[in-house]
Amino acid sequence: MAFHPKKLINDPKDAVTEYIEGLVETYPGLQHLDGFPEVKVVLRADVSPQTYDKVAVISGGGSGHEPAHAGYVGEGMLTAAICGDVFASPTVDAILAGIRAVTGPMGCLLVVTNYTGDRLNFGLAAEQAKSEGYKVETVIVGDDCALPPRRGIVGRRGLAGTVLVNKIAGAAASAGLSLSDVAAEAKCASEMIGTMGVGLSVCTIPGQVTSDRLGPEKMELGLGIHGETGAAVADIQPVDVIVSHVLQQILSPETGYVPITRGNRVVLLVNGLGGTPLMELMIAAGKAVPKLQLEHGLAVDRVYTGSFMTSLDMAGFSLTIMKSEESVLKYLDAPTRAPHWPVAVDGIRPFAKIPVAMPSSNTTKGDESISRPPELTEQARLLELTIEAAANSIIQLRDSLNEWDGKVGDGDCGSTMYKGATAILEDLKTYYPLNDTAETISEIGSSLRRVMGGTSGIIYVIFCKAAYAQLKSNGKTEISAKQWAETLEAAIDAVSKYGGARAGFRTMLDALIPASTALKERLDAGDDPLNAFVLSSEAALAGAESTMHMEAQAGRSSYISADTLSVVPDPGAMAVATWYRAAALALKDHCSAE
Repeated sequence: MAFHPKKLINDPKDAVTEYIEGLVETYPGLQHLDGFPEVKVVLRADVSPQTYDKVAVISGGGSGHEPAHAGYVGEGMLTAAICGDVFASPTVDAILAGIRAVTGPMGCLLVVTNYTGDRLNFGLAAEQAKSEGYKVETVIVGDDCALPPRRGIVGRRGLAGTVLVNKIAGAAASAGLSLSDVAAEAKCASEMIGTMGVGLSVCTIPGQVTSDRLGPEKMELGLGIHGETGAAVADIQPVDVIVSHVLQQILSPETGYVPITRGNRVVLLVNGLGGTPLMELMIAAGKAVPKLQLEHGLAVDRVYTGSFMTSLDMAGFSLTIMKSEESVLKYLDAPTRAPHWPVAVDGIRPFAKIPVAMPSSNTTKGDESISRPPELTEQARLLELTIEAAANSIIQLRDSLNEWDGKVGDGDCGSTMYKGATAILEDLKTYYPLNDTAETISEIGSSLRRVMGGTSGIIYVIFCKAAYAQLKSNGKTEISAKQWAETLEAAIDAVSKYGGARAGFRTMLDALIPASTALKERLDAGDDPLNAFVLSSEAALAGAESTMHMEAQAGRSSYISADTLSVVPDPGAMAVATWYRAAALALKDHCSAE
């Protein structure tokens, strides 16, 4: 059934939590980690970090790909799965909660799909866990074969091949291997996998209208699993023609996606994208096996057919080819109780739920030491004014951001930014210590970290934390215009360092960098600080609009054709330009009125 506001889902924002509740009721060997609504973690009911004597294997990512990844939690496969909102990577807090809930003295392996948000959030969580004494290794899976081998800084997307890596890593961990050996097995497996998808329809994101970009009798070749457009659009062809094209793309020696040559043995995974009947998937499998044998000279050791990693209700399928070796088959054939791996399962219903230990941060909302001061200084009132203006501008821009992102991404930029903006406005009333500018910026980051998933969420958190560190280093209560300029520059440097993007990559930096440059130049020229702020906001807007003429080299837009990109600006850059300019104009209007 399609995800639609008039159908089963009454409140799209609760869909993931409700899915998890149904999953753990259906499969009693699984358990939902208790905690705040932002922590959506499914874990083995029989694992305790105090007694677990094997390597924990943890994977996860945005929801909407069910049964991945929560359906693969069970003995012999994943120890825990971290679920983000639909098509948005889980937060650092949720990932940390999962690590803490299942990781014993043997440590844990994080299996991460190659998307910027997942890499950043899992990466930051891994570093935090290591600082707490946990042993953590990470393996990034990028098995997409639809795009050129290098695509900007992002590399190949993580697709259905991740499920095979999870099975191999889980079996290796269950066999008692050390953390380094489990990581080595997973990494080796990830380097032998290639996947390509074919879409026959566009998925329906909960609460949003389905895009009509794919016309009748058309299909998309080489699409991802987040509703983004494919690498190419073509007329629908017979299934054997489609299968031949996909296999040729994966196994092409010119591209060198996978180290598979004639005479090798392989594993085939035929994966439905959510709206494809099993009959059609079986037909695709029946076409693929003889083509692998006769056209490509490969022996097929195993065939797995079903819906393993979906894209909500999208009609279509993907094919995954993996080089087969004795060790690979041993791990794939090893028993598991994961409910959605194609074997029988059983389990014992847990008697009690596990409480979650929330990650610490600079503040705790119940901590009376962090709160809004009863009286505000003049600078604090101006700070509050600009925060309100910036947040409200994003709330008003939500639909436009979603519309733009629907063409160049997964269509949820506005919804994600809206969550952050509303959280800021709510926390501003009670928790922000506005007389302390640095701590207020840190609190903004905490608000965003709590509610915003995906790439944009972690990027903004990094931005705020770097700004906080720069402001703290000044050691002053009153912040000068020059210090604000230095703070903006430091925050931009941090985003570039951890996100990997630079000017011209078609990201939020293409609004931030022009703003920072203009602000510094105007202040150095002796311009009035307020005028310099307003002029720098104009530079931010011009920079954001210029992204229509850029080739994306980071984020999901890097998978979209240049023709599509040329009709809309980068949503992230437009969001930055909007809140930055709203803050500048609000300050200008306030000062003019006095």
